[in-house]
Amino acid sequence: MNTYRAAQVDTANGSFQVVEREIPRPGPRHVRIAVEACGICHSDAVFVGAGMPGVRFPLVPGHEAAGRIEELGEGAEENTWNVGDRVTVGWFGGSCGHCVPCRQGDFIVCDNLKIPGLTYDGGFAETMIAPIDALARIPDALTASDAGPMACAGVTAYNGLRRSAARPGDLVAVLGIGGLGHLGVQYAVAMGFETVAIARGEEKAEFARQLGAHHYVNSTGATPVAEALRSLGGAKVVLATAGSSDAIAATVDGLTHRGELVVIGVSPDPLGISPLQLIMPGRTVRGHPSGTAQDVQDTMAFSALHGIRPMVEALPLAEADRAYQKMLSGAARFRMVLTTD
Repeated sequence: MNTYRAAQVDTANGSFQVVEREIPRPGPRHVRIAVEACGICHSDAVFVGAGMPGVRFPLVPGHEAAGRIEELGEGAEENTWNVGDRVTVGWFGGSCGHCVPCRQGDFIVCDNLKIPGLTYDGGFAETMIAPIDALARIPDALTASDAGPMACAGVTAYNGLRRSAARPGDLVAVLGIGGLGHLGVQYAVAMGFETVAIARGEEKAEFARQLGAHHYVNSTGATPVAEALRSLGGAKVVLATAGSSDAIAATVDGLTHRGELVVIGVSPDPLGISPLQLIMPGRTVRGHPSGTAQDVQDTMAFSALHGIRPMVEALPLAEADRAYQKMLSGAARFRMVLTTD
């Protein structure tokens, strides 16, 4: 068979249609991947809505892809990749190698970062082409549906914590326990942090405890979030996964001296934080991007070791539009995943 199925949108904010395409051949230092599962990320909506420079239609999104290598391009085998290897491709879809960040070894902030679903066709398909520097090897303990979301949501939460100022025993708060946060809480506990989960409503307290959180703060309760954190001694780090600038800003005064706010939840609104809140206690605010392919591989290895998995709802590729709408409306709990079974 010389064709494969892909779910694409033809216009900005259009509906997904499953189409037949001719199977491509991988170029030098690229591979073709038989996609088995691909997570649907909120960032996909930015591409579908043409809200990012460089978007071209028809568009095949998907930057949480997992599957097996089915064909090697010239030079790919020099990097120990083989047909049949299980791999993921995430937000980091390759780097240019020649810009200043790349020359400094900081590939995730490459000036010309390649993003699947934007720079090239993504994983909402039965097959995709990807450069070898985007590949992360999947451990045997993880299924494709586990591994796909790890390539974006997982690595973002994991890297945000492991590169933070927190050390084992420190109080760390995770704001939001949705698609990013439910992984963030599990990672924080496994890293040895005294973990606080922050979310809206008392009904989420039991779920937070199931994830392993030592404390729960209801952000809509009578006690302000910052005051609740101070009553616990103050947070060394707040990992802000919620996409609300107001909710993020409300945590700052709950940081201890030299505390750090790590922002991974996306919002277009400005953060209402004054210099005085930062200067006197020596606090810092840091935006954190995803992670390289090696970071994704580290994330999956850590997850396999500690039994950490994303909570997913899977639908077949043929129902891509339904799955995307569920993610967009918030009706999906945690991560929607498309499968090609």
